[in-house]
Amino acid sequence: MPDKFDVIVVGAGPAGTSCAYVCAKNGLNVLLIERGEYPGSKNVMGGVLYRKQMEDLIPEFWKEAPLERPVVEQRFWMMDKESVVQFGYKGLEWGMEPYNNFTVLRAQFDQWFAQKAVEAGVLLINETVVTECLVENGKVVGVRTDRPDGDVFADVVVLADGVNSLLGKQLGFHNEFRPDEVALTVMEVINLPKEKINDRFNLHENQGCTIEIFGDSTKGNLGTAFLYTNKESLNIGVGTTLSSMIKAKLKPYDLLDYLKNHPMVKPYLEGGESAEYLAHLIPEGGYHSVPKVAGNGVVVIGDAAQLVNAIHREGSNMAMASGKMAAEAIIAAKAAGNFSESSLNRYREALYDSFIIKDLEKYKDAAHTFEKHPQYFNEYVPMLNRAASKFFTVDGTPKRVKQKEIMRSITKEKGTIKVMQDMYRAWKAVK
Repeated sequence: MPDKFDVIVVGAGPAGTSCAYVCAKNGLNVLLIERGEYPGSKNVMGGVLYRKQMEDLIPEFWKEAPLERPVVEQRFWMMDKESVVQFGYKGLEWGMEPYNNFTVLRAQFDQWFAQKAVEAGVLLINETVVTECLVENGKVVGVRTDRPDGDVFADVVVLADGVNSLLGKQLGFHNEFRPDEVALTVMEVINLPKEKINDRFNLHENQGCTIEIFGDSTKGNLGTAFLYTNKESLNIGVGTTLSSMIKAKLKPYDLLDYLKNHPMVKPYLEGGESAEYLAHLIPEGGYHSVPKVAGNGVVVIGDAAQLVNAIHREGSNMAMASGKMAAEAIIAAKAAGNFSESSLNRYREALYDSFIIKDLEKYKDAAHTFEKHPQYFNEYVPMLNRAASKFFTVDGTPKRVKQKEIMRSITKEKGTIKVMQDMYRAWKAVK
């Protein structure tokens, strides 16, 4: 193995592999280091991959990538203890090329994607931990690994080492993240015959469905749960911010068991066999938590840069887009022979001009607002379910009378001014 590369990428998740792939396709000598046994062995996400950012890298990738189902329906549940108010969208156009998004199993998809990078010229090294960045005269010049004689050098080091990026912290790009800036998500893959999946979710062959669940799925705490369809399995998971988990004294796997046995969820899982348990930290701090992303000889991408839109459950697409932007900045820096922070800031400028930072800025106060005011999950979701039950129960009461009774019940319970304040605060957080 050469002692010096053009680029070293730490972490073979969607962000790191994207960056490595684009750099190699443009003639750079790239080393991709993965701590797991193989790419995807330690990577976790709910299981949804959006087409656009992946296709920007590999056109028509869906024709060969190991995907599960194209998603044709997205449902949203506001769940109480024995009921659910749901809304969503089902579009048959999503089930046709060029598609919108897919469910995936990361262990399969990440290996395929990393192999594409290898075919483009990337040197992939698995089961290797990067312990620190090597810095000389204020510039990152390489990395130290846990292998014998494990120092490796490069013009640029790309940090794609995940949400708690120890390398970014070493460089002073960020401090220890607060418990309200990260969420702990646990999930399980449950094997189930595709015929039962299609029947229970009202799907045809090669159609997928996602369900995002709010309210009682997290026992009224800030967070969400999800249920996604694969070809012959389901991904079910739940997560809350660490601060909520600590405050409510929740145990993550107890919360997952609670969700699996919820009367609204359990029928979807009946007869299934557990195949895998996974847990992962997810950056939830949003816009205010984005660290410094470019320095002398170094850039930070993906989860390591806190690039997750928790409101829309977007992460892998942002990771891949950031990896591509970073690669383009590195390619330009290589052409100029200048790997200084000012040169690599081309990446930061592209990032802040993209949908990624614009979306994070739009929702910059959302997580803090909903964490500080838990009534949106533990009061308004049950209230919405009670209102729906009352309105749709046919008992001879005129609908106009029911509407008045529902409004009277809500304002009596919370107070008119309080309800208006809460609604305005929520609107401001997501407008």
